[in-house]
Amino acid sequence: MAEFSTKVKMEQVKCASGDPITVLRFAGDITSSSEPAVLGTYNGLSPETSKRILLDFSKVEYLNSSGIALIIQLLYAASQKGQKVQTFGLTPHFQKVFTMVGITKYTKLYPDEAAACAGFE
Repeated sequence: MAEFSTKVKMEQVKCASGDPITVLRFAGDITSSSEPAVLGTYNGLSPETSKRILLDFSKVEYLNSSGIALIIQLLYAASQKGQKVQTFGLTPHFQKVFTMVGITKYTKLYPDEAAACAGFE
């Protein structure tokens, strides 16, 4: 199986409240080789201007246990910095996996971006 690289695009969006929200849009595969893209992008965010973060998994094609560990590291770091994180775009299978491994302690799971934005209100 050919492994596709991880792409992470960072955007600032405004939800209904008008406050800026940082969105990390993941694409491709998230595996152990994704650390520079996933954690590197997250670590480049300013905690002062990125108080609220959305994680978009809608274009993720493959996510293994090492990739889940990277997401847990990101969520733990965000909780330590007082950042709020909402997650959307996961397949039903990965919603179940995220719930089973306890990721929902650090983030709520939503079906789409609008619902995740509303979760900050």
